[in-house]
Amino acid sequence: MGTRRSTHLPARIALGIALVLSVLYIQGCTDDQPLKLWHTEALTEEFTADMADSQVQTFGDYLALEQRLFSQLEDTIYAKTPTGPGHELNRFSRGSTADPTPWERNWNRSFELETETPVGGVLLLHGMSDSPYSLRALGEAINERGFQVIGLRLPGHGTAPSGLRSISWRDMAAAVRLAMGHLAAELGSKPIHIIGYSTGGPLALDFALQAVESGDGPAPASLVLISPAIKVHAASALAQFKDALSTVPGLDGFAYLAVMEEFDPFNYNSFATNAGAQVHAITRDVDRRISALAQDQNAASRLPPILALKSAVDSTVTTEAVVDNLLMRLPANRNELVLFDINRNAAIKSTFLVSDPAPLTERLMADESLPFAVTFVTNENPQSATVVARYKAPFSLAKSDVVSLGLAWPRGVVSLSHVALAFPPDDPLYGRDPPAADELVFLGNLAITGEQGLVSIPADWLLRQRYNPFYPYLQTRVLDWLDAAGVGAASKAEGEP
Repeated sequence: MGTRRSTHLPARIALGIALVLSVLYIQGCTDDQPLKLWHTEALTEEFTADMADSQVQTFGDYLALEQRLFSQLEDTIYAKTPTGPGHELNRFSRGSTADPTPWERNWNRSFELETETPVGGVLLLHGMSDSPYSLRALGEAINERGFQVIGLRLPGHGTAPSGLRSISWRDMAAAVRLAMGHLAAELGSKPIHIIGYSTGGPLALDFALQAVESGDGPAPASLVLISPAIKVHAASALAQFKDALSTVPGLDGFAYLAVMEEFDPFNYNSFATNAGAQVHAITRDVDRRISALAQDQNAASRLPPILALKSAVDSTVTTEAVVDNLLMRLPANRNELVLFDINRNAAIKSTFLVSDPAPLTERLMADESLPFAVTFVTNENPQSATVVARYKAPFSLAKSDVVSLGLAWPRGVVSLSHVALAFPPDDPLYGRDPPAADELVFLGNLAITGEQGLVSIPADWLLRQRYNPFYPYLQTRVLDWLDAAGVGAASKAEGEP
């Protein structure tokens, strides 16, 4: 017995040291800002997946619950948050410039855009910590094209950062099913598409995979994935461990990977640890199912065609995963990747470039084995800021069709970003120029310089590109894709080859 104890003692000591080091490391990754009411208050009127079998069985039920949720948000957080001087950049302070209520619509909530004779339907799925605002502009353009559009507020979002502390990705997937069921009931046999941004991407894939796996339910006519979270950094697996530690007295700050002031009316700046854990969980689940489906190409062919739009540089999700973990596994001649390069004209003049995505883009444009099309949006040449679209068909060589877009890189912009693609230059919140009315916060092209520590918004937040100077091209591609995929879906339903 004594020998067994002495044998196990070093292992236990090593495990204890590893645990302590892990706690210290994770603690060092946590901001020092104290948690506020909106970080801690639990909202009990939020939708969860187990409600779908009882009190929330339709999208109308979901909206009614959402109304009660926002009433609770008003009573528990807004009513208790100070107003006036000193709170101008707090979204939870009524009358502040960051207050979402003065907008024409509170884009934190689900919305539906109808049309008299819809040609089809589109479901918009925003990203983690985001809100329906992120796909607002695209949704309005799609609606003008004749589609009935739902911008779904995913559970845990649009209220307060605390909403993401206990939510599961399966709760979000259940809400997606309610919204798709509503569109299917409204539109009958007309094609319904899903557009997913960031974490909305794997949620769209989850729904499409479930339709293939179960053989029933409204199957999407196509998917459009914008900056999709196909794979996240392996370190995100630690989020679940860190979140569990947040229940230990004195470690409540572990409930967040980042704690910031909430100056964005339609996006949480603070990021709950559980949110990171849920992104990790859904990407792993979807990756496993796509890998399994790829073994049966007949089954895989029942997945809808996919248009993926991505910045070549993205600090949130990897471009390689979109290629290797998704598009390379799917049947040929059905899918396309639109990839936005960095500004090559600015890059040759800069000594500050850390990571050049050229090896990946060169690999894609030179690989004749790719089963999907690639459109590469890049400089006409390194000496020009004008951009062109270089199209390469599936199974073709680097030679490609080149189309001038009549667009150019703005001065000083080196690349797009994970968050930029879906926002047009005239976006009133994240765009190129502030709107005429200055009573609302503007978080777009802010050229602010001064002494460090003076500005309340973090410098790295200010440096991130927030709008897409090539948004008109992105919107055109999405609209044309929906039209073509809708025709294809209708032909398939009628039994045409």
